[in-house]
This record gives sequence, structure tokens and C-alpha cells, in this order.
Amino acid sequence: MPARREIRHLRWYIGVLLFLSTVINYIDPQTLSVLAPHIKSEFGWDNTTFALLIVSFRAAYAIGQTLAGRFLDIVGIRKGLTLSVAFYSASAMLAALAAGLRSFCFFRFLLGLGEAANWPGATKTVSEWFPRQESGWAVALFDSGSAIGGAVAPFLVFWAYYQFHSWRPVFVLTGALGLLWIPLFRLMYRKPEEHPRLSIHERKLILTGRTSPRSDQGRWPYRKLLRLPETWGVILSKSLTDPVWFFITDWFAIYLVSKGYRPEQSLLAFWVPFLAADIGNFVGGGSSSYLIRRGWTVERSRKFVAAICGFAMSLIGAAAFLNSFSWLVAVFAVSTLAYAGFSTIILALPADLFPTGSVATVSGMSGTGAGICTIAASLLTGVVSDRYSFRPVLLSASMVPLIALALVWILVRQRTTATRFEATT
Repeated sequence: MPARREIRHLRWYIGVLLFLSTVINYIDPQTLSVLAPHIKSEFGWDNTTFALLIVSFRAAYAIGQTLAGRFLDIVGIRKGLTLSVAFYSASAMLAALAAGLRSFCFFRFLLGLGEAANWPGATKTVSEWFPRQESGWAVALFDSGSAIGGAVAPFLVFWAYYQFHSWRPVFVLTGALGLLWIPLFRLMYRKPEEHPRLSIHERKLILTGRTSPRSDQGRWPYRKLLRLPETWGVILSKSLTDPVWFFITDWFAIYLVSKGYRPEQSLLAFWVPFLAADIGNFVGGGSSSYLIRRGWTVERSRKFVAAICGFAMSLIGAAAFLNSFSWLVAVFAVSTLAYAGFSTIILALPADLFPTGSVATVSGMSGTGAGICTIAASLLTGVVSDRYSFRPVLLSASMVPLIALALVWILVRQRTTATRFEATT
């Protein structure tokens, strides 16, 4: 049998697969947001009732990230992502059968459990397939899929709704996207040590460029991971900053209305957070990778970019004192761009700090922390904005990134895997 032809730059094809997975992963939950007025009208729900669907998804997503992280570290990326994408695609399509609040909440809970595997899985894949000097770019590539998915979803969902004249087939259509992705992923993905179409040169580049050795011995137990300050640096920094992003994506339109702007007037402004986030992913990841190629250590480059992004993110507090539409949009754009850059750094840290067998586990725990904090922040935002105004929320959101940045600088230290392991024994 003739040898299969090598694929040049195969690692970037893998990166594109992760990007597509993230796009789909974001379209599925956004489908509900776009269809919300029609679903609420059909079932006669108010906002408080509808919020239960959102909480069902986010609660499962928070719990699921820790479970999915360990699951992926045990079974591997190829099998793990195949199963998780198949599961959440089926869960998304089941929403078409919802007959009331309980069934809808149940299907959204299942969707959250399945989708929780995406970020731990993508982070682990980057740790396996990319040398450290390129991992920032790789993380930026897959993470940018969330912004693209959020921007594409309204157009796809509205088109499908007006084609079918019902919201139920739309869930089937968007849910099926994941099923189309699986065969492509199965065809393309293997570990770099085993891939028959990876060139010798690229395999050497990948394997020698990874700071953490890939071995089953790298699957550390939770008790060891939770004793490490680096683990808590990743968990706490992501837990504190993710709610800032979800505040912008979930409350931006409502905040503009509170300032006296009608939604029709600010339609284009809704694109700003997603566009800015897309740019921020590549600014953060690209800047870090550039500095590493210039001779900076991985730790120094990550912390430097995190510092710039953390301070820029805190500018969101200025919106509490502004009324100009252009300035408000500009402030939110800068903050969102900075968040995406900071997030790219945090997503890259598990691969920098831990052996491959524990990368998804640490990433999953940070996702769980972020999910819990996002739920709490969403509830507090509603209460505070109703009783007072958005000003306390914005001022609090401006301080949180600085706390997260301080935690990264204090807790995250670049040590060898052996030294880090010995510190926990």
C-alpha cells in the first residue's frame, strides 16, 4: 500500500478544525437567544421564567467543564471530542421537541453538559499540536470562533426561521452542524506522534517545541493540582474575568436602552463586542508568540500581555460616566478587545504550566469557576441595575480585571514539570 501524502503545516489544519468547532459551539446556544421572542410568545413566558432556560444551560456548562476536562485527559481528544460534539448536537436538536418549561430546561441542561468539553478539548489539543512559541496564535485562532459564531448566529437563525415559519426546525438545523463537523474531524485528527500525514520535519518541530512531555504519567490527581498556586492562578483569573465578557454580551443592549438609545438605532453597535473580541484574540495571542520568538521567556511574555490587557479591560468603568453613543461603544470595544487578549493568555497557561495529561483537567476546572461566577454576576447585575443603576456594576467590573491580573502575577510561575510535581508530594 503506498504511503499517504504528507500535508504541509498540518498543525494549522488542526487549528482550523478547533476554530470551526468553536463557531458551532457558540451558534447552538445563541439560537435560543435569537428565537427568544417567538418562544416566549408561544409559551406565554415572562423574562423571569425564560431566565430559567439560561440558568439551566449555564449551570450544566459550569459543572460540565470540570467533568469534561478529566474525561478528555483520560480518553483522549479524538474519541472525547467526537462523543461530546455528537452529544451536544443531539441535545440541541431535541429542543425542537420541547413541550414546556421542564422539557426545555432539561434539553438546555444536556446541551450545556455536552458543550462544556469544547474549551478544555481545544486547550489540550493546542498543548499536543503546537510548540510554545506558536501556542498563543493557536489559542487565538480557536477562541476567535466564539466571536464569529456569535456574529453569524443571528443571520443563520433568522434566515432559517423565515424559511420554515417555525422555531422548531431551526434547532434541528443548527444542531446538525456539529454532526457535519465530526466526519471531518475523524478524518483529520490523530496525535502528532501517530499521524500518518505529518511530515518528519513538522513532527520534530512540534515535539521539541512543547515544554511539557506528553505521557500518561502527566495525568495528575486533583489533590496534587489543587495544591499548586499555578492551578489557582488559572482558575481564579478566568473566574473573575469571564463575567466581564458575559456582562458585555448579555447586557450591552439593555445598557444602551437605559441610556436612552433605541435598539433600532444601535443595531450595528451589537456587532462591536464580537468584532473587537475577534481582534483581541489575535492581538493577545500574536503579541505573546512574537515576544517568545524575540527571546522572551514564556512566563514573561504571557504576563506582559496580560498586564496590558488587564489595565485596558478596566476602562469599562468609564462607561458609567459617559452618555455619548460613540464614546460608549468605543469604551465597550476597547474593554472587549482587552478581555479577549487576556482570555487568550489564560487559555494558553494550562499548556504552558502542566503536562499534557492534565491540561484539559485544569482548563475544565477554570471553566467551572468561570461558569459559577458568571451565574452569580448575572443575578447580581439584574438586582443592582433594577434597584440602583448600572453604574455600580460598571465600576465593579473595572476593578475585577486588576484583581485577576494581580493573581496571575503572584500565583503563576514557570517551573519545570518535575519541580512542580515534587512541590506537591
